[in-house]
Amino acid sequence: MTDTTNSSPTLDTLLSSFISDYSAQFATARDEPSLREARAALLGKKGRLTELLRGMASVPPAQRKAMGERINAVKDTVEKAFATRLHELHHAAREAELHQTTDDLSLPGRTGLPRGSAHPILQVRDELLELFRDLGFAIGETPEVELEENNFTRLAFPPDHPATDMQDTFWVHVDGAPADTRTLLRTHATPIQVREMMKHAPPLAVVSSGAVYRRDDDVTHSPMFHQIDGFLVDEHVTFADLKGVIQAFCERLYGRETQTRWRPSYFPFVEPGAEVDVRCVFCAGVGCRICKHTGWIEILGCGMIDPDVFRHCGVDPERYTGFAFGLGIDRVAMLRYGIPDIRLLFENDPRFLAQFS
Repeated sequence: MTDTTNSSPTLDTLLSSFISDYSAQFATARDEPSLREARAALLGKKGRLTELLRGMASVPPAQRKAMGERINAVKDTVEKAFATRLHELHHAAREAELHQTTDDLSLPGRTGLPRGSAHPILQVRDELLELFRDLGFAIGETPEVELEENNFTRLAFPPDHPATDMQDTFWVHVDGAPADTRTLLRTHATPIQVREMMKHAPPLAVVSSGAVYRRDDDVTHSPMFHQIDGFLVDEHVTFADLKGVIQAFCERLYGRETQTRWRPSYFPFVEPGAEVDVRCVFCAGVGCRICKHTGWIEILGCGMIDPDVFRHCGVDPERYTGFAFGLGIDRVAMLRYGIPDIRLLFENDPRFLAQFS
């Protein structure tokens, strides 16, 4: 028969040797990779402790429980020693990193970050607002989420009128609003007329700018675009005053050589109404896909404020008259910078936007 009485002391001796060795191996590890390599040599699938566990088969049954508990305790001790040494190495590496540099981190950078610039739409918006401010208009603001009555009803849009089809929009549910209140993303900046005339008595000359929303999407239209809307109300205001302001605006914006064209047009909140076009800057009037082969690009709509708008806003139409106008900032930016597709303005490609810095 094979004598197994000496097997347990042999395993015990190997375990004692293992305990005396692991501390030295961890202590000599100078970085994390070497420390993890030492741990794998001790506790890995082919490590020394794994080899010792295979010797449990030769331990007498009466001693296996005690020996197993001792091996598990040794394994836990090794794991704790590994974690302690790993923390020490991390701390030492951090301290070395903090003290090895000779740079003064409180000094400003030598190269600096590249400077950004305003988006081309914002550049054009600020320029247009400044231009109208020079012409005597004040700057007003209106919310993007607007009441239907301000966006349509008080601006003389009859209920279910086909004119609302041109401004197909996005309706918005507002929590807590009365059941009969309808709200939407404004389709134009024209509600500035309603809000200003209901708060202030004439004379008034106000412009407002901001994002508006319609369900359009092609090279010259976007579901979201930016608009400037303005109006002037006073006694004895005529269409000649409107034409003078718009002509001064176009000349200051594009120069005296810029050709313009006035066309009769319908807008529910003005009577009479007109659209103003400028010569296409892309083809110089020859005709291209941008101007739809007409040689002209519409820049704004305008007209004399309809008396019904005055009545809805509590202004006496027998005493006061006025004019209103609206233009797309995005369209002006396209003409100013020769941008062939309006969608380029919203793709946020830094290579494109950097051209306008």
